[in-house]
Amino acid sequence: MQDLFAKKYDCTAGCPVEATLDLIDGKWKAIILYHLLKGTLRFNELRRRLAKITQRMLTRQLRELEEVGLVSRTIFAEVPPRVEYALTDQGRSLEPVIRALWVWGDAYLAQRSQGATIPVPVIKREEPKLQPTLSAASIPIRARTRA
Repeated sequence: MQDLFAKKYDCTAGCPVEATLDLIDGKWKAIILYHLLKGTLRFNELRRRLAKITQRMLTRQLRELEEVGLVSRTIFAEVPPRVEYALTDQGRSLEPVIRALWVWGDAYLAQRSQGATIPVPVIKREEPKLQPTLSAASIPIRARTRA
């Protein structure tokens, strides 16, 4: 994984979305975060919940999430060693995003099961409004002729 702390963003309109996706991209990270929303889990508990993931891939995804500060790993000095994973405060701050993905996906799957071809997700929040730009077309004709 590239060093995300060194990555520079151009901060265009989609910049915050790009930065967020850089942290949770891939097939498994958002799903891992979803399961960790319920509380601290051991490695094998996570693996059982993600039946199709390999041990190697789960290890890699957890390390990447830990590297960017979304997940913490606690190692207990026991035999056999016990390792627990939990969301950090930064990881927990993604809860609304993960829950929104769940809500959208649930609506999509419901429509798909009913034979709908185009999903129409219900989004209750609006995107941040972009600042309007003035153009000659947006100024009333009377105001343009008085100058």
